[in-house]
Amino acid sequence: MNWLNFFETKTEIRHQFGRGINANLSKDEEDLFFRSYEAFEKKEILNAYEYFLRSLENFSNSLSNQNVIIKRQEDRLDFEIFQGSARVVGRITKENLYAEAILTKKSAANVALKRLILERNYQLTYAYYFSDEEYIKLKLFFDNITMTPHKIFFPLREIALNADFDKEYVKSEFTDIALEDIDHLHSVDEEELSLKYDFLHKWIDEIKTKIATLPSNDNAAMQSFILLYLIFKVDYLIVPKYSIFQRSSKKVQEYFSDENLSVDSKNEEIREYINELEKMSLEEFKTNFYDAKYTFNPAERTSHEEVEIFINESLAKIRWYKNNRYTQVLSVMYKYVALYLLYNYGLHPVTKGLLHILVEVQNPAFFKALGYETLYREETLSFSKKAIISKIENIISAYRDRFKMLKPFGDKLDYSSLNEFSHSFYLQLKNLDFQEA
Repeated sequence: MNWLNFFETKTEIRHQFGRGINANLSKDEEDLFFRSYEAFEKKEILNAYEYFLRSLENFSNSLSNQNVIIKRQEDRLDFEIFQGSARVVGRITKENLYAEAILTKKSAANVALKRLILERNYQLTYAYYFSDEEYIKLKLFFDNITMTPHKIFFPLREIALNADFDKEYVKSEFTDIALEDIDHLHSVDEEELSLKYDFLHKWIDEIKTKIATLPSNDNAAMQSFILLYLIFKVDYLIVPKYSIFQRSSKKVQEYFSDENLSVDSKNEEIREYINELEKMSLEEFKTNFYDAKYTFNPAERTSHEEVEIFINESLAKIRWYKNNRYTQVLSVMYKYVALYLLYNYGLHPVTKGLLHILVEVQNPAFFKALGYETLYREETLSFSKKAIISKIENIISAYRDRFKMLKPFGDKLDYSSLNEFSHSFYLQLKNLDFQEA
């Protein structure tokens, strides 16, 4: 059941980090999935869908986040699924499923938006855009003749993720067009936003200082690591939405996909964007945030073998820089690896949870400011070893019934320095054994 791995493991995280779900699934999630499968086989369609939708519900501190709402009637099932800026509303009967998400008012759409929507219909697999008398909507419709939990998961995931992405894109690129059906979004605490704004500027100052220490010749690759590290760090720790997210994503995509530009040119593009972020006022910065519920993780599942390959390649690069005495870039590269994985890969919940611990260790000032336990004390260069070991144990133990070969490794880490700790953490991480019982 690979689709289960789109979800998070048990965590004490109180803030949104990265683009995935920061919540726990029901302890009965696996049982609900199997009950849904059995009900579909028996043609008990409404029961099957109810079990399935309940398996998507997530929890914080054992309380439902109400990310999925179900209303059962005698001959139909009504539901809502929340995914960031999007609210998917659906109706299920014994014969079919219909679901839709509102983008904006039909009267508000200009020619450019209409052209975009037509292009999006060619890119989607299950859902497609249409307009009724009032709204432009993304919709999903299919018969229940041969339905299974696997068959319904990916269409619902597609409509939810794309409705969310497209609403954010419209908000960013068509500033004069108002989004609709966003009453479920909540503002972020003003103090938290001010704190994140201050850290953004602190991090920008730090990378500019770091780049200034690089050798004057042949430093393009090192600059790339430093600049991309900042983009990934802002995305994972500050988690901006709307314009900042859209533009950051575009810069990253262009860097890794545009083969016609030199590395120096790509670096300059990112540097100019970072300068724009630096000049952004606090008031404008605050408009790029909201609190919302999430049901699906955006990234496709990545195999652990792919993660292992990336870690091996990254450690080889770090080793080259170390052997050639480019010591000023080593600390950034050790932090870059974790953030790159969290940004680009659809990680197993265990891997993702463990990487978050490493990010906590590597960014103690930020997490302390948010009210989290300090795992590394920069003033004394010392670690909270017992807390780190406990956190690793908690993440591993949640999956030991399914993966018998997973072993906690907190006591095997090198606590002599932050770089050595990161290095030993990656070595342990890549050797995780996900062989099922």
